[in-house]
Amino acid sequence: MSVYLDVSAAVHAKAGLSRYAGNLARALAPMLGSQLVLFQNSLGRCPLPTGLDHLPVSGTRLGYRPWRAAVLAARALGLSSRRLAPEASLFHATEHLLPPVTAPTVLTVHDLIWEIYPQYHRTGNYVYLKAAMPLFCRRADRIIAVSGATRDDLIERYRVPADKITVISEAAAEHFAPAPHAEIERVSKKFSLHGRYLIAVGTLEPRKNIAMLARACGELFRRNLADTLVVVGARGWLFEEAMQEISAMPWNGRIEMPGYVSEDDLVALYSGALLAVQPSYYEGFGLPVLEAMACGCPVCASDASSLPEVGGQAARYFDPRDLDAMIETLAAVAGNDDLRHEMSAQGLERARLFSWRRSALETAHLYQTLVPGIEVLV
Repeated sequence: MSVYLDVSAAVHAKAGLSRYAGNLARALAPMLGSQLVLFQNSLGRCPLPTGLDHLPVSGTRLGYRPWRAAVLAARALGLSSRRLAPEASLFHATEHLLPPVTAPTVLTVHDLIWEIYPQYHRTGNYVYLKAAMPLFCRRADRIIAVSGATRDDLIERYRVPADKITVISEAAAEHFAPAPHAEIERVSKKFSLHGRYLIAVGTLEPRKNIAMLARACGELFRRNLADTLVVVGARGWLFEEAMQEISAMPWNGRIEMPGYVSEDDLVALYSGALLAVQPSYYEGFGLPVLEAMACGCPVCASDASSLPEVGGQAARYFDPRDLDAMIETLAAVAGNDDLRHEMSAQGLERARLFSWRRSALETAHLYQTLVPGIEVLV
């Protein structure tokens, strides 16, 4: 038996999809042993993520864009090829791309943002996903949705039968834990942070609602409830307008945007923050909520899509389109030491309910429903 797991997103470090593919692969490896084979679409071009280089690798050398076009063309024409995964007993596609393999397939769907907020996608990406994803979802034998919200979107938007979908949550990686004081000090010096800061994490794109958060923070600064907003994440698409808006704010000097940071630095940044904020209009899962909680950081988030499902009662929520509601929610937490301590403790407990080991075990058991001969070592 050979289970092919597509880790292309992890190889290309594509934000949340990268964490999903990399963490799932690391957790599945001891459960599947020699049955696990990694698949990637850029063989020889990019190294495997840490902790995966001992595993066998298969795939194509085409590269991301040519491979993406070839997959859609093959699927549209009803073509398939065993040469893509010659030994596969099962193929698991972990991003929104289902190759035309002959083996039984599992497709992970993270979100349907292009359907719900098409204005927040580049035209080419929107056109591709609009054409490809309904086709991929029909052709997949089973679908993993990373949240109940994504499952509901699949049923509503694509009419996917509910019994074809299994909800399997993501989790914070094990190294997300409260950092020691020395680490917090090191990172504060590295990024020149002084005093109390709020942190928001995610690739910078319109749905992340960072400009609204920056406006809300202006009022927190005025009330002396916080000193700085730190926005961590690589620049995504269509973010220029928000950047111009932020640059025009009188307090823009108190908004730090260090871009992508290492996970070690991110753990310390979460651990030293006054609170973490996830103000998005839409998230398929919202992994930064769990990562912040696992580091003992209180979390405030929008009440949209999957975020209340992930944060549970440990977080505080606001309407992401209501500036006053966002301000008052953030102010209520930032200005109350006892509440933050309580939320920190609740968040640590909440984060412990999720683990990559559990997610991997549920995924492996799903594989067995398609291919009973797959062995799972637990």
